[in-house]
Amino acid sequence: MPPSTIGGINLLPEPEKRAIYSRYIPAVLLEKYNIPPLTSATGYNLLQFRFASGSADVEMRLFHKMDFPDPILYGHLTDTLNGQIHILLYILNDPDSPRYDVDKMPDGSPTKFGTLRRNIQAEQTALEAGLAPGQVRRGLRMLGEAIKTFETFVTALGQEMYFVEPLYYHVAVIFERYGFNYQMGRRLMNSIHAGFQPGGDLLAQLDGSNPFRQPDAANSVRKRSWAIHDGVLGEPFTNVTMYKQVGKSAGVTTTPDCVW
Repeated sequence: MPPSTIGGINLLPEPEKRAIYSRYIPAVLLEKYNIPPLTSATGYNLLQFRFASGSADVEMRLFHKMDFPDPILYGHLTDTLNGQIHILLYILNDPDSPRYDVDKMPDGSPTKFGTLRRNIQAEQTALEAGLAPGQVRRGLRMLGEAIKTFETFVTALGQEMYFVEPLYYHVAVIFERYGFNYQMGRRLMNSIHAGFQPGGDLLAQLDGSNPFRQPDAANSVRKRSWAIHDGVLGEPFTNVTMYKQVGKSAGVTTTPDCVW
């Protein structure tokens, strides 16, 4: 029987592991950047993995050219306790867009995308450029295609459901709009939306005291996310886990009438 989990795949020889994991790379991404076959010497070097035998997680980085600082696709997957696929992080970067160093301090030390420490100047510039928290570059606007490809990958493993852990408020909203539901965190999401309504406790904190807390953030998913990143909740945005059934949409929304 073929493996059905990340842990099972990681027990395979490296060529087989690479072949299986490469199936969740959207073909449109390879075509857009004219990436050579991933089995060729050049393609092999552009597609980098961390998938030790015996581990239950995998990190994948796909670069559009050698020596570029950021991958166009980064994925970090693991197994749940029940052996289902859990996406810890999934990033699509536009390499032709400007870079904002929100992931590191001026001295080069990591910020863990602003969750450990914050490069305020870089974050402010990213906010003004239309980016959301955690983004070092503009996205590729290929998430729909990426989800379709990923669901083909999940189905090939014999699974019908997978999970994702959104690190930011706006990411949870994006996944809602692509058909995901909440395993936990929906009550938090509803309370956040209520808090930005007239008379809400979060709205009161949009006092213009800094660029991340402007009053117009109340009706913008992206700007709400910056305000939350800036601490208006009084605690980090955590304990939100979502899931999606392959080929189905949950039709959930916690941000009615809220623009991006």
